[in-house]
Amino acid sequence: MAGGEGSRLRPITANRPKPLVPVANRPIMEHIIELLKKHGITEIVSTLFYLADEITSAFDDGSDLGVSMSYSVEDTPLGTAGSVKKAEAQLRDDTFVIVSGDAMTDCDLTKAIAFHKEKGAVATLVLYRVPTPLEFGVVITDAEGRVVRFLEKPSWSEVFSDTVNTGMYILEPEIFDLMEPGKSYDWSQDIFPELLRQGRPIFGYVMEEYWCDVGNLGQYREAQEHVLSGSTSLEVPGNEVQPGVWLGANSTLDDEALIVPPVCIGRNCKIKRGARIGPYTVIGDHALVEEGAVIERSVIWDSCYVGVNVGIHSAILGSRVTVKRDCSIREDAVIGDRCLLDAGCTIRPRIKLWPDKVIERGSIVTMSLVWGNKWRGSLFRELGVAGLSNIEITPDFAARLGSAFGTTLRPGSTVVTGRDSSRSSRMTKRALMAALLSTGCEVLDLRSTAAPIMRHFVRASGAAGAVYVRKLPGNSRVSLIEFFDAQGMYMGRNQERKLESAFFREDFVRVDPDDLGSIVLASRAVEEYQADFERLLKKSDGSKRVRVVCDFGYSSISAIYPQMLAHGGVEAINTHSYNDARLAPRSTEDISRHLENLRQIVSNLSYDMGVLFIDEGERLALVDDRGRVLDGVKLLAAYAALVAQTVTNPVIGVPITAPSRLEEYLASKKVRVVRTKANVRALLEASSEEKVTFAGDEKGGFFFPEFHAGFDAMYGFSTLLAMLQETGSSIGQVVDELPAFHMGYELAHCPWEVKGSVMRQLAEEFQSIEHVELLDGIKIFDGNAWVLVIPDSVEPVFHVHAEAESDSEAERIVKKFAGKILEMQEGA
Repeated sequence: MAGGEGSRLRPITANRPKPLVPVANRPIMEHIIELLKKHGITEIVSTLFYLADEITSAFDDGSDLGVSMSYSVEDTPLGTAGSVKKAEAQLRDDTFVIVSGDAMTDCDLTKAIAFHKEKGAVATLVLYRVPTPLEFGVVITDAEGRVVRFLEKPSWSEVFSDTVNTGMYILEPEIFDLMEPGKSYDWSQDIFPELLRQGRPIFGYVMEEYWCDVGNLGQYREAQEHVLSGSTSLEVPGNEVQPGVWLGANSTLDDEALIVPPVCIGRNCKIKRGARIGPYTVIGDHALVEEGAVIERSVIWDSCYVGVNVGIHSAILGSRVTVKRDCSIREDAVIGDRCLLDAGCTIRPRIKLWPDKVIERGSIVTMSLVWGNKWRGSLFRELGVAGLSNIEITPDFAARLGSAFGTTLRPGSTVVTGRDSSRSSRMTKRALMAALLSTGCEVLDLRSTAAPIMRHFVRASGAAGAVYVRKLPGNSRVSLIEFFDAQGMYMGRNQERKLESAFFREDFVRVDPDDLGSIVLASRAVEEYQADFERLLKKSDGSKRVRVVCDFGYSSISAIYPQMLAHGGVEAINTHSYNDARLAPRSTEDISRHLENLRQIVSNLSYDMGVLFIDEGERLALVDDRGRVLDGVKLLAAYAALVAQTVTNPVIGVPITAPSRLEEYLASKKVRVVRTKANVRALLEASSEEKVTFAGDEKGGFFFPEFHAGFDAMYGFSTLLAMLQETGSSIGQVVDELPAFHMGYELAHCPWEVKGSVMRQLAEEFQSIEHVELLDGIKIFDGNAWVLVIPDSVEPVFHVHAEAESDSEAERIVKKFAGKILEMQEGA
């Protein structure tokens, strides 16, 4: 009997019938088929109604399970008995068993059938004793087991037994004589009472084994626990690699992952270090569990992604759910198929999310969500389209994105494509390229290349735009797809909105097969970059040969830049000088480790300086001749000071977060400073509009607009060497002459729904202050100190920056304002 909707199990039955809901990674109905086969019953008829095609597709003719399956599909519901009457032709020849396809049991059917035959019964009901019989049909039998009375779902005043009807029956074909074809009948309300009235032999067999109706979500989780704990004889799939731990084929557990039995893990899963799984946890096939995640007493279906430091406690996750880092899913929550929980979400206890919901970052979900859109409101973030590699940024997603981009361009437009050396970027770029060809665009492919070379080539190629795929700076798990215009600048906001509109509408251009685009390999991009590099770079007099230690950070610039340095008269020792995006330093910890290694080499060899290249050749950090690490504000200030000494009347662009003391210092050198918003796109765009000489940020990104429209660590470092030669200074001497900078920074978490209220309260509280800037966030000045509060456009956080007369004072200010933001949230 497999026609039920399983409405009490929604939302997990929204897309699949209840018999296909998995218990211990095996559909309930498959457990039942295995039970029937165990007792020699191999001819099986399944009555279907709700999502019938799903069940027939899952089991087909039953040969994969060693049985013979046939199906009887109801056009309209005929009741529990009427649906069996419809399949009478397949059941008429012998005694037959009716068993529910959506209840869990390991009933000894052989004993039950023997009881039936011994009693000479027309019908035998398989019964089970339960502590609370209110939700079931109660049956009472006499001393011989003959049924004398039953009542469907009684109240407590009507409860006269704890023996309930399991929905399993053993019947003789003559039972069909009580029914007419095409009419609706119910066993408990129509057929069995009629047998009692006629005095026909109807018996009850009380089973002693396991039975669970799986009638609601709580019982569904309990059924998993029963199977895992050995309360039943039902088989748990997989190999039992240790007592109470079942592991599917091709699944891997990190040595530092903690598995607390009992646990069932499906096929092709990966559990990473520091994760804690169990007890009483089931994880479906093809799941990925990241570092530090905790999953306990929960059911995770197939193809789910569980991010770093996620906590899932006594919850149920449907198929293909994505839970990003730092999320918390609390007790009895249920997440439907294909939902996406962005970073930092909290799902409160007993909340249900229906399929295809997207929960924005940092949200606290306090009510169940049934209706809503599948996609988030915006594709683009600060630098482009970003998402978890092969989880969110998949080939099919990339193909749709490429089709949308091509649709926004003129027919026959040329698009430049490039990527870093990671495998996920190669996969994604190829999907983008195929989609662009389908819209009639020509593709000029740079294959694996550095980001600065890509930007330079776009401007020179005459292309309509470009796409670059790489790992997100700071996070190797996330893919970033960047879109550039014909000048190599980030695509404008208006063009982004057009692309988003085409993507969400899925209104893509598809050209005639004769008009498909073609792929051409861009063969001279590096040579053109090197030619312009040599032409624009200031030539040193060569009076002193500079000795440098270069850490290339496994980036693609290691294939070209050593030769360029040598051509410029630089003596270099190169480390990590081969291209492998998987090893590239991205996190703060990785970068610090590389810098410490670089510092030791420079100090031990007494070299002039060391340089670390990061972010695909866009950014850098330095070590000076005394072994001091130069990054952040200090590195930006050193560059700006050298530009001030070597360029006449320079204009320098810096973000609003840069210290006021730097601006005062540069003003004393007759430098005009342009302040911009505190993000990369705004810095590059504003600097281009203001025609600056040089621009940079506090993360080692430096922009020289005469070369191309983006950060370039190769050109930036060679320019630094040329400026040092011209001034006759070492980088350490330049840093010694800089003023002291006392900066503070604090990250303040804040839910999305109250960020606007917090900003309003800050503006109202400080509106009487004489000097307040609103260029980016709220910047409040107090004498020689200031504090800047910026709401993040992607994360549910505020960035709090401060400058003061001392480090301790700057730290006090940022902590004070972070606390103020917390207080304002509570009052919002």
